[in-house]
Amino acid sequence: MAEKAAAEGAADEPMPAYGTPETIHAHGAAAGAPVPVPSKAGRNLPAALAVGFGLGLSLIAILLFAPLVFIPFAATGIGVATWEVAKRLREADVLVPRIPLILGGQAVFWLGWPFGAEGVLAAFAFTALTCMVWRLFDHGMRTAPRNFLRDTAITVFTLAWVPLLASFATLLLLEEDGNLRVLTFMILVVCSDVGGYVAGVLFGKHPMVPSISPKKSWEGFGGSLVFSVIGGLLTVTLLLEANSMIGVVLGVGLVVVATVGDLIESQIKRELGIKDMGTLLPGHGGIMDRLDSMLPSAFVSWLVLSTLV
Repeated sequence: MAEKAAAEGAADEPMPAYGTPETIHAHGAAAGAPVPVPSKAGRNLPAALAVGFGLGLSLIAILLFAPLVFIPFAATGIGVATWEVAKRLREADVLVPRIPLILGGQAVFWLGWPFGAEGVLAAFAFTALTCMVWRLFDHGMRTAPRNFLRDTAITVFTLAWVPLLASFATLLLLEEDGNLRVLTFMILVVCSDVGGYVAGVLFGKHPMVPSISPKKSWEGFGGSLVFSVIGGLLTVTLLLEANSMIGVVLGVGLVVVATVGDLIESQIKRELGIKDMGTLLPGHGGIMDRLDSMLPSAFVSWLVLSTLV
């Protein structure tokens, strides 16, 4: 996670209108003011690494020694991430109903514990309907809402993007050896991030989608594939004691969806004109900035491991 944050950093940030980093540095030096030169990564790399390792070790300890603690731990992160997205959207005059979205998102995530996929689906449908009604009447009975279709569509998108995809981590956890399954998918996402960062920095020359994420290269994607497939072979074989080819399928699948998850959030931030969804994690941005690849990976991991293991 820390490596991805460092690798992408400034790449997804809208270019400032007042000049390039070089001209800003030159003007600052001419004025006699010390101007820090941006790192190649575009972020505070030591802070990003410290936060990333701290979170990673905490999650490993929880999954190994107190697996059910993962649910409230993750639910807190999902709540904060949903709030970050809703805040940024409302700053852009997209009036998503925050209260039912955040509370309903928690219901979507938590109800997978006692009721499984049926509980998740029921909570999602009920929350979506509640958000529609809330937005319809949030200005009273005598005032017609403005941009109702746009706002409710984006609200349902946010509900699916964050709490619904995250709920598959709960479903995965509740299966046999669920803590090891969750640990497997998290290790593979980190492998994808590390492989993409290393290969991208060392060999990256051919951008994948320069209009969305200029620093994401095909060489980095190849590095993600290599690291994630190796990680999949090792974790599926050693942790889950399953067929090693399942690790290959899972590794490839997670690289694809993790990359798409990164690109989706990058495009959303570009349209909103922001660098990060939040500022809670030094060197990383917000909670949502660390979950963009984890969320679709949780679903694909649940799908692959529930079907093949």
